[in-house]
Amino acid sequence: MGLLRISWRNLWRNRRRTAITMAAVALNAIILITTYSLMDGMLRQTVLNATELVTGEAQIHSPGYLSDRSIYKTLENPQAILQTLREQSISAAPRAYGYGLVSRGTKSAGALFWGVQPEREKTTFDLPTHLAEGSFLSPNPQKGIVLGKKLARSLNARLGAEIVLLVQAADGSLGNELFTVTGILKSVGEGIDRNAAIIHLEDYRHLFVLPAGVHEIAVNTGGRVSLDKLSAILPRLVPDSEVKTWRQLLPALSDMLQLSGASMSLFGAIFFAAAGLGVMNTMLMTTYERSHEFGLLKALGTSPWRIVRDVAFEAWLMAAVSTVFAVILGVAATLALQEYGLDTSALAGETTIAGVVFDPVWRAALSIEAVAAPVVIMWIVCVLAALYPAAMSARLDPVKSMHRV
Repeated sequence: MGLLRISWRNLWRNRRRTAITMAAVALNAIILITTYSLMDGMLRQTVLNATELVTGEAQIHSPGYLSDRSIYKTLENPQAILQTLREQSISAAPRAYGYGLVSRGTKSAGALFWGVQPEREKTTFDLPTHLAEGSFLSPNPQKGIVLGKKLARSLNARLGAEIVLLVQAADGSLGNELFTVTGILKSVGEGIDRNAAIIHLEDYRHLFVLPAGVHEIAVNTGGRVSLDKLSAILPRLVPDSEVKTWRQLLPALSDMLQLSGASMSLFGAIFFAAAGLGVMNTMLMTTYERSHEFGLLKALGTSPWRIVRDVAFEAWLMAAVSTVFAVILGVAATLALQEYGLDTSALAGETTIAGVVFDPVWRAALSIEAVAAPVVIMWIVCVLAALYPAAMSARLDPVKSMHRV
């Protein structure tokens, strides 16, 4: 307590200088807390949009399917696979894919048809609720179709419009059916927006003459199971298959996350350096003004290490008080940004990051790491910044310093 009381009194010998330095340290910490929280929120939301909407945390395919997307490379007996996953409390949805043409009147476009089980999609993913207009597919096959946003626009298709589907079926014949638009998706990503045409799996089987099997089983546990664990258990549960996590399926997004982490480290280093230089300047001025005092202490037998300890403790105390205010204001700002967010739609409109749609309302994500990391690192930086003036004070010649005015 004696050290704390003496250090506190020493800090306020020059009130203006100490207040300015503490304000600068607090401001840097507030900026870092809110910035880290905003970046964390953006990255979390981007990953959620990728995994919760469509991709899932992992996908199971027949070996070699992703290399050529052949309609003949299917996972046989998908119901048995789904049952095995269900026994492990792993949610999944089967999908079948095929290419073809969609047309309405004089307009036509290429499309990637998805055959899905609507009920499984609704319980496993958020895509069925991510609609700009209309509703998702009925549980029963009724020749309804849900279109990607840009595909619907290129066809000038609205709800209730009749769409002609033309495909080459698995048996070599031409599939030709009339479907009704039941829904139009919101923006999901460039590929889905421009090409996706989602139909009931049974309608897909009839159209493509594919009586059994699916091309993909998308897995989504909602974060209950880590990616490493999924990578380990899925090949055991589904042998003779190819398992890939979202990081392997979306390498551009995975690389962007790593790059964002490095960028934030560089951003933080700049602010930490600025705070450290401010503290060093303050402590240099303080120790210079107290050189007579330090000389007297050394003459009385005080060890150099004790002087270094006292000066370093004063710097830590300055940082500790500053970061208390920083945590209060930074957490308050982060909670406001988490609740209301920053609406960037007027500036950027619909934005995609690594092919995944980014929510225009940019929300922060408050976490212990986003608050604790700037605080702890700021303490360390401030103490390190005080070591140089502390070492200078510890090396003072007692005789010379006691004669200094």
